[in-house]
Amino acid sequence: MIPTTLRRNLFIFLLLWAAPAAQPHDIPADVAVHLFLAPRDHTLKLLVRVPLPALRDLDIRERQPGIADLPFLTHQLPDAATLWLTGFIELLEDGKPLPTPRLTATQLALPGDRSFTSYEAALAHLTGPPLPDDTNAPWPQLYADFLLEYPIHSSTAKFAINPRLRTLAARVLTTLRYLPPHSPERAFEFDGNPGLITLEPSWTQASARFIRLGFRHILDGTDHLLFLLCLVLPLSQIKRRIKPLVAVVTAFTAAHSLTLIAAAFDAAPSDLWFPPLVETLIAVSIVYMGLENIASPAPRPHRWFLAFAFGLIHGFGFSFALKETMQFAGDHLLTSLLAFNLGVELGQLAVLAALLPLLALLLRYVVAERIGVIVISALVVHTAWHWMLDRYTVLRKYDLNWTPELTALALRAAFLLVLLSGIIWFRRRKLAPPTTT
Repeated sequence: MIPTTLRRNLFIFLLLWAAPAAQPHDIPADVAVHLFLAPRDHTLKLLVRVPLPALRDLDIRERQPGIADLPFLTHQLPDAATLWLTGFIELLEDGKPLPTPRLTATQLALPGDRSFTSYEAALAHLTGPPLPDDTNAPWPQLYADFLLEYPIHSSTAKFAINPRLRTLAARVLTTLRYLPPHSPERAFEFDGNPGLITLEPSWTQASARFIRLGFRHILDGTDHLLFLLCLVLPLSQIKRRIKPLVAVVTAFTAAHSLTLIAAAFDAAPSDLWFPPLVETLIAVSIVYMGLENIASPAPRPHRWFLAFAFGLIHGFGFSFALKETMQFAGDHLLTSLLAFNLGVELGQLAVLAALLPLLALLLRYVVAERIGVIVISALVVHTAWHWMLDRYTVLRKYDLNWTPELTALALRAAFLLVLLSGIIWFRRRKLAPPTTT
């Protein structure tokens, strides 16, 4: 007689062998995820829409080629939520993690479904009737929608979310809309895993976040660091050149702070050609400063003027990274802006604190100062020259028509140059020795 365990295993094997094969699918290249987060009374509702192909372990059974068996697919959605969502989305109330949510509704949606354009429509869709079983829907184009509910103490608490959804695809773009009970809706959009997002940050939380962002940005900005290297390289012998070193660093800081703040308040062109233009000019600034280091035996007395002029361009470069992160500032726009700038300055000071002693030792004990300046500058120019050509290739793809915004930008630049030229002339005249008759 066949043992009971063996008979059960044999039955399962025959059942799996007779069942239609699952349809495996690859990791999607790009996925757009939509989230609504709404605290109401003692429940925090999280509405999630994910393209069905991102839930890769589903058993796709087809009624006909390309057409999914909807009831069988719907039956798997709770397990898919557990596997792909609840373990990767962390929610906090007043800094304390919320417990595992309760899945209260699931739905499949057709490609043209627009219920996730608003919270009310998405909630009505999730709590409404499912798609008819005989719907002819190509499964790769379906959406999977979920309603998760978290128990909370108060809907007016401070909430934070850490959506670690990068496992869904090679690139995941997430749109999050937060609906506090007594405040306007807040919208967020981020790529990949953004880390912990405080949905209504205090000014201290916003400041800490943006100081870290600014510090990391300057350390990751190779082009900014190379410009800074070219700027201070001939002045690295601090004992002899402390005043001009302070002057050029201060001028560079003041200039990029000015354009960074101006761009944050929409005082820069919004055309598509502007970022590649700025990136090209940043490469030009590095090439110019490197060539000047090679050509000039000694730093020119008005090096701070070049630092200021090129610093204006670099400030626009900083603003591009800042613009993507201002959504995390909450109600503290100016505070976050100043904090980001402070982070950039702290990163710059940290780089200089490490760089200047190394340069001083190198140019004193390893190689003659003039030869060292030429060799290092030549290597930087070689790198920046290739950047300049590559970025100019991108810039040429845009139609640079002489728009009113471009005219305004040119006039502002001309005004600044005239103003700086006047300051230099006045300073030289004031410092010049009096003439004798």
